[in-house]
Amino acid sequence: MKKYIWESKNWHKFEFDYKTIMELLSKARLIQGNLLGKVSALDIHLETEAQAAVLVEEAVRTAEIEGMKLNRNAVRSSVAIKLGLPHGFGVKIERNVDGLVDVLLDAIRSHNKPLTLKRLNGWHAALFQTGYSGLHKIHVAELRDNSPMRVVSGPIGKEKIHFEAPSHTQMKNEIKLFLDWWNCSLGKTDGILRAASAHLRFLTIHPYEDGNGRIARVLTDMALAQDEKSNIRFYSISSQIMKKRNEYYSILEKVQNCRIDVTNWFVWFLETFTKAVDDSQNIIANVFRKAEFWKEHQHTTLNERQRKVIEKLLESDSEGFKGGLTTRKYVGITKTSRATAFREIDDLKEKGIIRYVGGKGRSVSYEINW
Repeated sequence: MKKYIWESKNWHKFEFDYKTIMELLSKARLIQGNLLGKVSALDIHLETEAQAAVLVEEAVRTAEIEGMKLNRNAVRSSVAIKLGLPHGFGVKIERNVDGLVDVLLDAIRSHNKPLTLKRLNGWHAALFQTGYSGLHKIHVAELRDNSPMRVVSGPIGKEKIHFEAPSHTQMKNEIKLFLDWWNCSLGKTDGILRAASAHLRFLTIHPYEDGNGRIARVLTDMALAQDEKSNIRFYSISSQIMKKRNEYYSILEKVQNCRIDVTNWFVWFLETFTKAVDDSQNIIANVFRKAEFWKEHQHTTLNERQRKVIEKLLESDSEGFKGGLTTRKYVGITKTSRATAFREIDDLKEKGIIRYVGGKGRSVSYEINW
């Protein structure tokens, strides 16, 4: 008796309820279009900041799905360095953090390059630069060996097998078929459904000893970048998956139970995609606030020093501005005299750009007048 989906002939030719899926797909496309239209108005600097915010969220959450806790500031530093943004969170960047960010950027920025086994192996090597997964040494940058590959949970002696992957021989054939399909299917099927198919298909093949989930989600991002013809991501699928982590594993287990009809998986993926796009505005909210701010003050005359200080103030999480802007901080940022700083701060206040927060004398502080 067949137990898993991959035991069926032509299992990857997924079937689904067309009417159900098309209704959800239409909704997903509408929300996606609204977001892409909104971000298209951002200038290149704000666009890069939006990309950075989403990359940080994606890296942190895709690792968290696997039970790994990454230092968010280390991830932010890695992303900032690679995108040419200001950084300096005083945190050591671990090799696995840098590696994950490299993989995400390669998949997105080079989404139009062919997907090859060599490229997949390179991603795997970047994820496991020490050659270990936790305390266990694994085969890195190469397909898994002929040992049984199972997804299990529970204590030793009472393990529950959730999934068993194809044999080593079948896996090698399946990964070749997957790569052929990936490189030939672009533009021949809906891009969002292609991303959902790629995600499920790669996890089913389970070609590596570890890291299959992270690579499957990277491939999802890459497929969506291809669909949008963009080398920037403005929403994080992994962020939304993490919120429904138990559902994610549950639906994957159910669909693996020898079902060629994957309607339930497509429904779950489309709903997750739609929510991820909708929630993206929370991830890049400060970017939109900056855009609105500069639009409002596009005709306000400001000198270079004032613009530099405002940019610092607009960083919602800037450690240097706890307590607001003071004359001393203005001098420190612009390297100007106290008299000039006082005069230019007063000018910003008169123009309605900043407002009084509190304090007296040298301790007077200000914040952005949103």
